[in-house]
Formats: sequence, structure tokens, C-alpha cells
Amino acid sequence: MAGSTHGKYVIDAAGTRPGRLATAIARLLMGKNKPDYELHVDRGGKVVVSNISQMVFSGKKLDQKLYRHHTMYPGGLKEIPAKKIFKENPAEILRQAVAKMLPKNKFRTNRLKRLAIK
Repeated sequence: MAGSTHGKYVIDAAGTRPGRLATAIARLLMGKNKPDYELHVDRGGKVVVSNISQMVFSGKKLDQKLYRHHTMYPGGLKEIPAKKIFKENPAEILRQAVAKMLPKNKFRTNRLKRLAIK
């Protein structure tokens, strides 16, 4: 699934589920796979994901899952089906899943910048 060369990991997303893939990517971005892992030091590597359009979804998740956000105005709850997002930009589903699995701290933005989805 993942190959490493000097802090760069290449992952093939074909046939894998987005959640399982996102947990593996989050661990690599945080550096939890390294023996010298420390919570307060960012030693994670760069992750490149390919074949993103060949991810598979379990059950009816593609049809039933909704991505929600609120505009902070009255009646501003927006819901977008996962099927529409996957059709337009499959990388966005994986990017959001990884972002939600990373800790909400000062390292989060730099870790997300090291994620490249092709």
C-alpha cells in the first residue's frame, strides 16, 4: 500500500476505502510510523496518492452520505451529497477525511500541505 523513499510515501488508492486510506495517510503525515515520534515535533513525510478515482465505497455510502457546512446565516445549512462531490472532484472526499483525522493544532495546515493527491 505505501512505499517510502526518504520521507516521501507513495500510495495507490485503487480498490481501497476512503476512511481506511485516510487513517493511513494521517499517520504518515504525523510521523507516527517513525521510531522517534514525538507529539510536539512534526516529523511526518510527504504523501502522494494516486488513482483516487478508483476508490471504492462500502454499502450505500456514496448515495447516502452528506457533507454539511453552515454559512452562519439563518437557514444557511448546506448539504452536498458525496456522490456529487466524488463525481466532480474525488480528491476532495479524501482531503476532507484526512483533515478531520489530523489533530486540531498548529501543525495541521503544514501537514495538509504535504498531502498531494493525483
